[in-house]
Amino acid sequence: MRHLHDHRKLGRTSPHRQALLRNLAMSLVRHGRIETTLPKAKELRRVADRLVTWAKHGNIAGRRLARRWLNDRELLSKLFDELAVRFQDRAGGYTRIFRLGSRMGDGAPMALIEYLPGLVAEKKSAPTPKEEKKITAKPAAKSKAATAPKAKKTAKAPAKSKKKA
Repeated sequence: MRHLHDHRKLGRTSPHRQALLRNLAMSLVRHGRIETTLPKAKELRRVADRLVTWAKHGNIAGRRLARRWLNDRELLSKLFDELAVRFQDRAGGYTRIFRLGSRMGDGAPMALIEYLPGLVAEKKSAPTPKEEKKITAKPAAKSKAATAPKAKKTAKAPAKSKKKA
């Protein structure tokens, strides 16, 4: 069982691993997609999604938290101005990972990680004449007979049973 196992160690010490993830995150924000090994991509996904969440908050605390990971003002502004706006209506899952197969030299599983494309807002075109008629048409007025209360039906007398001879 993996109780209390929070992350992959990636064969590195804590500062080395943190520096690796910081550099990968900076490259991902700069280029939008990067190619790396599958375990690194899976760890990077946690950092990259967290960065976008902080950027979506848009407050100074989120900017300071993101500044810990991105040591570049240009990347910070790109994160807060472009990526946060792109994912404003999305509630998580900002990245996707494509498996690319094995690396030739050592057989390591490779992956491509990228930010999802933004939702494209569809332009509303002018309604067609048929749709326009539906919009402008008023519901037909009900007749007095349709609006009058219905009379109660009387109970029918039971049908006579047929006797067998």
